[in-house]
Amino acid sequence: MPSEPAGAARTYRQVRFERPKGSTEILLVRHGESTVADPGKPFMLVEGRGDPELSREGREQAKRLGARLARYPIEAIYVTPLRRTRETAGPLLNELTLQPFVEEGLVEIHMGEWEGGLYRKKVSEHDPLATKVFEQERWDVIPGAESNELLFSRTAAAIRRIAERHPDGLVVAVAHAVSISAVLAQATGSTPMSFVGGDNASISTIVVSGDHWVLRRFNDTAHLED
Repeated sequence: MPSEPAGAARTYRQVRFERPKGSTEILLVRHGESTVADPGKPFMLVEGRGDPELSREGREQAKRLGARLARYPIEAIYVTPLRRTRETAGPLLNELTLQPFVEEGLVEIHMGEWEGGLYRKKVSEHDPLATKVFEQERWDVIPGAESNELLFSRTAAAIRRIAERHPDGLVVAVAHAVSISAVLAQATGSTPMSFVGGDNASISTIVVSGDHWVLRRFNDTAHLED
């Protein structure tokens, strides 16, 4: 690089973000679109939570996601106990020849009496109780649903576990709309549902350095655009 002329005033470029030494970059991926909910045929439950498979659209989203992330230096991929996260991670796992780790702490919120697909129906039909959920920003407005406090506690613990295993690493965690939104709300100190609208197969990024979490990206869907 040419040296500055003698006597010239020193100049400064804008400072770029640099990941702190020992920190972990986590790509939080929402699973691809799952099959439609049919009130007459509730989803099978796994540990009390609805477990639909990916739809045709969701499988295509997973392929595009895998093609994009395959060029990243990813050292580990995490999924939850629910099949839609494993199916979303499948193409990327094949590209990188990795085996997934299961992180139960990032599983979707338990919807109580609205499990099995009923939540979708209630929201789509503007059920008064569904409206109340979003007005109060509390999931346990739904009878039997998990509380915000438990959701935040378990997702934070999951992020800490992942970060502790991968200092200076880049990892992918395929999870769910509400669990991802809980992580991002804690990273930014925002209200509980500020990030609940993430799209299927979207990428959000946080950098974890001890107790300091930085949000670097939210709802990136460039790989899904034609």
